[in-house]
Amino acid sequence: MHDLKFIRENPEAFDKAMAARSLEAQSQSILDMDETRRSHQTSMQEMQARRNSASKEIGDAMKAGDKDKAEALKAEVTALKDDLAKAEDAEREAAAKLKSVLETLPNMPFDDVPPGVDEDDNVEVRQWGTPRGFDFEPKQHFDLGEDLGYMDFEGAAKQSGARFVHLKGPLARLERALATFMLDLHADEHGLQETITPVLVREDALYGTGQLPKFSEDLFRTEEGFYMIPTAEVTLTNTVAGEILAEDDLPKRMTAWTQCFRSEAGAAGRDTRGMIRQHQFSKVEMVSVVHPDKSEEELERMTGCAEEVLKRLNLPYRTVILCVGDMGFGARKTYDIEVWLPGQDKYREISSCSNCGDFQARRMAARFRPNGEKGTQFVHTLNGSGLAVGRTLIAVLENYQNEDGSITVPDALIPYMGGLTVIK
Repeated sequence: MHDLKFIRENPEAFDKAMAARSLEAQSQSILDMDETRRSHQTSMQEMQARRNSASKEIGDAMKAGDKDKAEALKAEVTALKDDLAKAEDAEREAAAKLKSVLETLPNMPFDDVPPGVDEDDNVEVRQWGTPRGFDFEPKQHFDLGEDLGYMDFEGAAKQSGARFVHLKGPLARLERALATFMLDLHADEHGLQETITPVLVREDALYGTGQLPKFSEDLFRTEEGFYMIPTAEVTLTNTVAGEILAEDDLPKRMTAWTQCFRSEAGAAGRDTRGMIRQHQFSKVEMVSVVHPDKSEEELERMTGCAEEVLKRLNLPYRTVILCVGDMGFGARKTYDIEVWLPGQDKYREISSCSNCGDFQARRMAARFRPNGEKGTQFVHTLNGSGLAVGRTLIAVLENYQNEDGSITVPDALIPYMGGLTVIK
């Protein structure tokens, strides 16, 4: 959600930020709605004060034996009670109208986020590794997996429809090995707390991280009213919902490996073959909850943690800063890490690391109390893939493929594969 005080004091800056998001000026409309809400609050306070004083005057009139004045005051109190109820209804309606507008507006981008409308306007900030040269035509992951007999899309489709897969034998183990490798790296070397979270959440949790109400079509919902998480960002970030942390509790850094579920409502016709874009996939997520002064520094740290996974696996990648038009709803700044896929002859996203500032914290009422102060401030939250496990499996298959269709196991994963060096 947005800071109304900031909008009151900086309407031009807020409108400029929304314009960068391709939205019309919003500040005047928001301030008008806020003024209506505040005027109702003022009326309520005045009526409440008058009702309290009139009630006291009734007692004074009764003591003085002035029954007529007492009855007149009682009538006034009754009328005030009715008027107060109407004012409360009007204030609630005005507040709900204002909330319905604010909750659908995206976060304000940082000043250093490049302008642009889509992925073509993203800006590369660095590359690592050199794509391997092949003396044969490299295959895409689905051809490799199906030829090996360990990747079955048709069998999964019989049970669940499109955008699902069965992984078998060494490919199933490879997925587990990748996730365990990532968790060990983040927990043991990067200092993130490994966490196991639910994959079913209530509506409030998704509202807090910004998926609801705007992106409900991207979510799977059960008949009982639970939602299946699209990412462990939801559950990890919500561990501080409604909390007031001590400043010394910050930063909180967490990681979790979960199944994730997305309807891919806006992806019709895109990546219909293979594992790039599925309804169910696993991901190792990273979340940081930090002091506001540290969030920009934390974004660089988090992005480095994700990049280190690819370095250890010797997978070439590039890191780009997303332009405003390609950035997510809740983000103020985002780095995407794109891994090289020789079968597609292009870089594809494998991680997205975002600084959300206090946007999510406001929605979920997550605060901290600075040392030596009575007041509280909103924390800043960040999230990032560390990494998408299925897409990392794809990258391993394509980059480590051999001419005979076998897959060499990266050195870093051999201990997690029980000593297996080649999948064939």
